[in-house]
Amino acid sequence: MTPDLGAWGVLIAVVGGAIRVSTPYLYVSLGETLTEKSGRVNLGLEGTLVMGAMSGYAISYLTGSPWLGVLVAGGIGAGFGLLHAAICNLPRVNDIAVGIALFLFGLGAWSAYPQIRAAFEINALFVAGIVLALTLRWVFANTRWGLVVRTAGDNADAARALGYSLRGVRTLATMAGGFLAGVGGSFLSLYYPGTWNEGLSSGQGLMAIALVIFARWNPIHCFWVSLLFGAATALGPALQSIGYTSNYYLFNAAPYALTLVLLVWSSSPRHALFGAPSELTISK
Repeated sequence: MTPDLGAWGVLIAVVGGAIRVSTPYLYVSLGETLTEKSGRVNLGLEGTLVMGAMSGYAISYLTGSPWLGVLVAGGIGAGFGLLHAAICNLPRVNDIAVGIALFLFGLGAWSAYPQIRAAFEINALFVAGIVLALTLRWVFANTRWGLVVRTAGDNADAARALGYSLRGVRTLATMAGGFLAGVGGSFLSLYYPGTWNEGLSSGQGLMAIALVIFARWNPIHCFWVSLLFGAATALGPALQSIGYTSNYYLFNAAPYALTLVLLVWSSSPRHALFGAPSELTISK
């Protein structure tokens, strides 16, 4: 007989959900942080997330290898990033409009309590995401490559004066960002919820872009805010698990409400675009 944890079950489910559900947010937000650090916005990551989920599920199903599915999903994401970058490299092309077009295209065991074990079952991609966030933060602050990316995002003239190709730097950064978004999509279809359907992403790619702004383009902050979004997403199912079904859809709207709140906060005169790379379209 399964023990009843009562209200503690909700808290455990929300915390466990924050760990489990945050993974796609983490990968997409880290990918967008990398892209925006180079001075380009990619609003097409929702489409990339969906395509990564679909391709990852298909390859895993056909080959029986989930990790091959993850790799292919990342490759598909990088391909989307390359397409976005190639179009944006053309004269007088708006990166936000291209991103919207690609978004539309891509859309077409330590406890005796089983609830606790299930809630805190950690996937390897989540751990890899934490390592990746720490690595990106170090790379941006301490390596030549990180300096080049930040220079391309903050001062295009300085990057040119140093002999770097803005198109090349931004293309590589957008491809890398797309790869991470594709990996995030593969997590949805291969682990949680672990299946493929048309509305699988539920707008997580777009919410992750708002997450990047609130996190101030800092990979470590992206991790913590991803946990916050994961907890908001897990709130509805957690309440359902103890039989609370009144106003169920309102609780399921928690991540969208959180997105609106964070956007309003981030857009206030005191906080607007603080820390944003100067060459972003939204900064001009």
